[in-house]
Amino acid sequence: MAERAGVSIATVSKYVNGQQSFSQPVEDKLRSAIKDLSYSQNPLARSMVTGRTTAIGLAVMDIANPHYANVVKGANRVALENGYNLLVVDMEESISAARPLLEALSPRTDGLIVSARVPQDVVEWLADLDKPVAFLGQPECDDVLTVGTDSVQVASLLAQYLVRQGFRKFGYVGYSRASWNIERLRGLRDVLEPAGLDLQVFDVEEPTSEAGERAAARALLNPDRPDVIIGCNDLVAIGLMSEARALGFKVPDDVAFAGIDNIPTSRYITPPLTTVDVCSQATGEVVMKRIMAMIEDKPQPEGLTLEPALIIRGSTQRSDVTR
Repeated sequence: MAERAGVSIATVSKYVNGQQSFSQPVEDKLRSAIKDLSYSQNPLARSMVTGRTTAIGLAVMDIANPHYANVVKGANRVALENGYNLLVVDMEESISAARPLLEALSPRTDGLIVSARVPQDVVEWLADLDKPVAFLGQPECDDVLTVGTDSVQVASLLAQYLVRQGFRKFGYVGYSRASWNIERLRGLRDVLEPAGLDLQVFDVEEPTSEAGERAAARALLNPDRPDVIIGCNDLVAIGLMSEARALGFKVPDDVAFAGIDNIPTSRYITPPLTTVDVCSQATGEVVMKRIMAMIEDKPQPEGLTLEPALIIRGSTQRSDVTR
């Protein structure tokens, strides 16, 4: 190809590997030669020469969860724009499967993005890997790159709004296996305790709509029923609200519901779900920009903070709540 384009082999190598730009006439000759010779790169050969795979691994807990699906969407968009391939691993909420899956993924990538909900020993193993690693959320480990919204802030934002609405009896259906669950409880209590309001806490075995349905009776069929229940994510809140209606409760008149994540479905259910937008797609975009900067040994990009936003909808808008 160098002979066809009338340039050196080094020029061809720098051009096809994106290492250098050349004058327009030279690049036109190179593109013409590539087309005429039907040239295509061999990724394996290129990896052996450069030491780069141009692939980034992304391991999420459950790809069926729309929050993670949106993280993947945002990350993939940035990866494609910058010449990287995204290799996605679904850990299917299995903590025990995390390390074997990541050990298989690691050699095929230049860097890894991993859900912070992996076990602590896996976090420490990842932190010691000889390649860039970023976490979605905050694991129990210092000095690692993390991207995501502040879970305390997310919960506080929601609680402040609900207190202003006049709700007085609060319930929270959480997922205690997740590290962010403790932070969300802290955010709720930081607002409710100074106001003299109690919080009833329930738990689900997995953060899904089905688990929310199963937890609804425990939260609703007791003498001290909350007048507003917060799901640890939108899926759980949607399951709770669906079962509440099946049990004969009017939403939000008898009991109100709120969630966290702002997944697309939350706006289309009846009534639409009040929630907090945790910037799922933006999280994917930001973490990809940060991991690419680490891989390419460039300064971390600035101005990439993620601020949660309260989304007020009908599931918490009661006309009879005392304000």
